[in-house]
Formats: sequence, C-alpha cells, structure tokens
Amino acid sequence: MSFFRRTPDPRVVENPKRLPPGQVLTEKWPVLHYGNVPHYDMQRWRLRLYGEVEAEKSLTYDEVKTLPATTVHCDIHCVTTWSRFDNDFKGTPFAEVARLAGAKPSAHYVIFHCYSGFTTSLPLEALLDEDVLLAWEHDGEPLAPEHGFPLRALVPKRYFWKSAKWVEEIEFVEHDQLGFWERAGYHNEADPWREQRYW
Repeated sequence: MSFFRRTPDPRVVENPKRLPPGQVLTEKWPVLHYGNVPHYDMQRWRLRLYGEVEAEKSLTYDEVKTLPATTVHCDIHCVTTWSRFDNDFKGTPFAEVARLAGAKPSAHYVIFHCYSGFTTSLPLEALLDEDVLLAWEHDGEPLAPEHGFPLRALVPKRYFWKSAKWVEEIEFVEHDQLGFWERAGYHNEADPWREQRYW
C-alpha cells in the first residue's frame, strides 16, 4: 500500500501554497533513518547542554519534562519528498533550553549530537522561533522509538532531517559545523520552500 494520497487533498486544493514544491502528501508518518533504533536505559539517559554557555547542564528525562512545555501544530516536510500535514508536537521551546543553559553572545550555531554519532546543526537564531521544540510527544502520544524517543528536535521550517531524532547532547558553538547528512551532500540550509535538498 502506498503512503501517498492518490486523490487531491482538500487542504491542498484550498491552499495550494501549503505544500512545498516537489512534495507529495501522506497521511502516514514514514520511518526513515540511518542505522538502528536505539533502546535507552532511561535511568542512565541524560541530555547534556554545553559549549558557549554560562552553565553546562546534564538533565534527566524527568527534568527535561518539567521544563516549560507547549504544543506546536505544524506540517512536516521530508527531503525524500513526502509531507505530512497537521501534526501536534509537545515539548519544551528551544528558547527555554537556550535560556536554561545561558547561551553566550558568542553562541551563533547549535549542534545536535544524537545516537550513534549523528549530528546536524542550525543557526541559534532559527532555533529561537516559537515553533521550534525539543519534543517528547506527537499527536497526544509519547514519541515512538522509531520517531525519536525519548527526545527529538522539531524545526518545522526546515526539511525534517534537521529535526534530529534521539538527541543526547546540544552544543552551542561560535562557528557552524556540517552534520552527518550535510557532509554527505544534503543542503545545509534545508529550506523546503526553496527546495534546498542537496548542495
């Protein structure tokens, strides 16, 4: 069975600019990643915040979930050409994470360090948008392991590989560093509306 719609979706018919160029709408949430799905011991799991910050932090999962939280309603767009409309993600705004760590004026970029050595980076300014989260819930349910449990980034304005799964460390840095997929040829800015898929 195909993931993708064979008939026009009324949401696209009514607002054709909602679907970025080159994308196809899906109702399901395809699972795509490099490597295996991790299985964490949550008693030992920690989220580390470090780099160009006033106070390095190491947070348990329970501590992360006690941070101020919100729900973001958004569409998501994958570089492999699928889009999924009307997602609800719950988590803590990234702006709250930056505040907690005390990001220094020299912190211009953020690197997400994830399971199995995966990394991706974004400008700190972009991550301070109100729709950017560290998310632990999707559509009212805890994130499934294949979708990033216990914690993933949510950056709806970029192709979805920038919404890194299985975040373990967040490093604030002065200069950008290309991540896993970016070193393999994916575009570093990843704007779906400009089809910034590859270099």
